[in-house]
Amino acid sequence: MPVSRTARIAIRLHHAVYRLTGGRLGTHFGRLEQVLLTTTGRTSGEPRTTPLAVTVVGDRLVLIASDGGAPRDPGWYRNLVAHPDVILQRGTVRTPMRARTALGAERAELWAAAVANHPGYAGYERRTDRQIPVIVCEPATSGFRR
Repeated sequence: MPVSRTARIAIRLHHAVYRLTGGRLGTHFGRLEQVLLTTTGRTSGEPRTTPLAVTVVGDRLVLIASDGGAPRDPGWYRNLVAHPDVILQRGTVRTPMRARTALGAERAELWAAAVANHPGYAGYERRTDRQIPVIVCEPATSGFRR
């Protein structure tokens, strides 16, 4: 079962508060740290901003493309696969980053950390047949174009 309509409304409201306050409010949704991820639309080329929970593992910022256990990957994930240069906003700080999908042992390590941070991910995993992508965001190099 995907994220409920009520939950989606709460997420949209949270996103609006985060953006309207420039990150002064909305940095947490419950106990989870929230970020704003801005990707480039894979077909439109337009910026797309999505509020997401983040798990910090050492110096890595980890995002989970669960979409509440929906049967397909969320649009923001498909966008960053096509265009891995993203902007990640934590609080009031916007940072150019390069996003990549973790694989193998790194994915297993980061998935475990994310589930420890937000146990709901384990339930999302049970709802879907797909392997939920684990994304690592790292500081962009000088080749960032935005």
